[in-house]
Amino acid sequence: MSNILIIDDEKAIRKTLGEILSYEGYKIDEAGDGEEGLKRFREKNYDVVLCDIKMPKTDGIEFLDKAREINPDVPIIMISGHGTIETAVEAVKKGAYDYVSKPPDLNRLLITIRNAMDKTDLVTETKVLRRKVIKVEEMIGESAPILKIKETIDKVAPTDARVLVMGENGVGKELVARWIHEKSNRCKNPLVEVNCAAIPGELIESELFGHEKGSFTSAVKQRIGKFEQAHGGTLFLDEIGDMSLNAQAKVLRALQEGKITRVGGDKDITVDVRVIAATNKDLLREVDDKRFRLDLYHRLSVIIIHVPSLNERKDDIPLLVGKFLTDICADYGIAPKVIDPDALKALQNNNWTGNIRELRNVVERLIILSGKNITAEDVRNYVLPAN
Repeated sequence: MSNILIIDDEKAIRKTLGEILSYEGYKIDEAGDGEEGLKRFREKNYDVVLCDIKMPKTDGIEFLDKAREINPDVPIIMISGHGTIETAVEAVKKGAYDYVSKPPDLNRLLITIRNAMDKTDLVTETKVLRRKVIKVEEMIGESAPILKIKETIDKVAPTDARVLVMGENGVGKELVARWIHEKSNRCKNPLVEVNCAAIPGELIESELFGHEKGSFTSAVKQRIGKFEQAHGGTLFLDEIGDMSLNAQAKVLRALQEGKITRVGGDKDITVDVRVIAATNKDLLREVDDKRFRLDLYHRLSVIIIHVPSLNERKDDIPLLVGKFLTDICADYGIAPKVIDPDALKALQNNNWTGNIRELRNVVERLIILSGKNITAEDVRNYVLPAN
């Protein structure tokens, strides 16, 4: 149900509009002046505001200015019985969605409200889509480990050196790989990602190198593998520590010779691919346990980047929380929520076993379950029991 705030110093007008809009299925809040209206606007997320212009304390134009500072995406429809063309023009110039004279034509008012809500939905959808088409998310953090990673990326990205990114699950290894590709000379060509842990061992070779039609029972047509898809660009092998030894041997050959052979084929195919690998495992220990090839490890680890856990960079938590608050509230189409200093400190003191991925989920949970301000009590109620 959509929320509408009616601000008018005439009680009869508020009552009449409230009854009509409630009958139309809207949830209505009322305020008798601009000051009370601003208080309600700060406390709750509204889909549309109907605001009188001539009011005591804080008038409609002043309310419009302050409300747009709080949340510029909420459409505000100005209503006045004392209006002139100049007043209407001033209101629209200051960001009002529309201007309606008193007594309002109810059919026109209802259409204006529906159009305003359609605009709100479109603005929200556009923001979500815009973020989705951005190539790479920002790498948030000013701690020493993160600054070192950024410096390393700047140095290694313009080269074709292979990079091994190491770190726990959820620390952002994929983001490091994306930034290396984005700052490289290959950035206009594809970045192809393969999660080696998500592909069954018997299918990994077909996934990486492709296969010829009829090479096995379900091979009903030729398939182009990830190495060929990444030709001229970058291949990101995530969780490479989970790759089978047989597949490792073929990846080693591709790195050594720049050639691959499709499953069931006998033709060498030349590929120009930069490989970035990532793992949450200690590969040298995997080598000792005969689960990873030492020669492949040396091929992959020309440059090693260790991404620290969130517990190792807790000074970055306020920046990360601020970013997540802004992005998630925008995705939901609501005004950004504010987190109290005590709540932020409680998050910094938490043990983040799931790293940044867990922190983002926690922030989303707090946005959904908390009020306008996220408090330390909210953290105690909605975060700590989950650990």
